Amino acid sequence: MRRSRVLRIAKAVVARVPEPLRALALKHRELLKFLVVGGTAFLVDNALFYGLKLTVLEPKPVTAKIIAVLVATIVSYVLNREWSFRTRGGRERRHEAALFFLVSGVGLVLSSAPLWISRYVFRLETPEVSLVTQEIADFLSAQIIGTLVAMVFRFWALRKWVFPDEQARPGRVRLVPAADSTDEAA
Repeated sequence: MRRSRVLRIAKAVVARVPEPLRALALKHRELLKFLVVGGTAFLVDNALFYGLKLTVLEPKPVTAKIIAVLVATIVSYVLNREWSFRTRGGRERRHEAALFFLVSGVGLVLSSAPLWISRYVFRLETPEVSLVTQEIADFLSAQIIGTLVAMVFRFWALRKWVFPDEQARPGRVRLVPAADSTDEAA
């Protein structure tokens, strides 16, 4: 019952979007969902990273970043599996989860590398630079550059290896225009 109500609301929202934009959004809905999940994981990552870096892990920003990315990765797995790529998969859940975390491990390295380079190669840390410069460099390297590089890699790798087969999990509701408007599971 709840699913049909949510579906009706979603269809009403989609119907209000202008046609050219609606067609584009429907064509790239998987990417858009992935970006929403990524935005959520980004917020989790930032909150934990700065919460840890400014308190108990102040002298260890890379450790703080790794912990934040690990927690954000767990959130990302659940949301991507159940929403972004819900019609994909086809693998046993343990195998799928193992592949997800392997891809995310590579993403963790890609995400942390710019911060490591900023701090330990370019020495953008106090006392060599001001605290403001250090914090700006940390944000740009870890939260912007690292996140963008890891995001591009993850989207490609998740579609290729973790959730490869579209329509592998039948019976999922999709928001696509149906030939018959009464068909809710189009």
